[in-house]
Amino acid sequence: MQNKIKLLFLCTGNSCRSQMAEGWTRHLKSDQIETWSAGIETHGLNPRAVQVMAEAGVDISGHESQNIQDMLDIPFDYVITVCGHAHETCPVFPGKAKVVHVGFEDPPKMAKDYLTEEDLLNCYRRVRDEIRAFVETLPGALISQDI
Repeated sequence: MQNKIKLLFLCTGNSCRSQMAEGWTRHLKSDQIETWSAGIETHGLNPRAVQVMAEAGVDISGHESQNIQDMLDIPFDYVITVCGHAHETCPVFPGKAKVVHVGFEDPPKMAKDYLTEEDLLNCYRRVRDEIRAFVETLPGALISQDI
């Protein structure tokens, strides 16, 4: 049996995008990838992220916002930063961890100008679906194309 790839999704606050990415990876790729998510800071779990993931059949309601400082001893193969701030402030990981940036728009920022709950949720849904499409390419996109 082949060892699973150890992958961390890193965002600023570990409240939305990185949580969705962890949820999708656990849901779609748990046979190949062992995954975590963390933030440079911890902002708590975004309830709209939980809601739109549940709509897609993925339960992330039990996730907790984690701080990267608590995970520096895990021997990750890849660290994927999903926002610009996390990419710019990503700590150095010991060992072989390769840091890759795959940015996604921030749903709360996208939604700030919308007034209806449905319009707000559509921002989260769009990013949720973009993250799913990316996760579906794993681990091949990391290994074969060396992104």
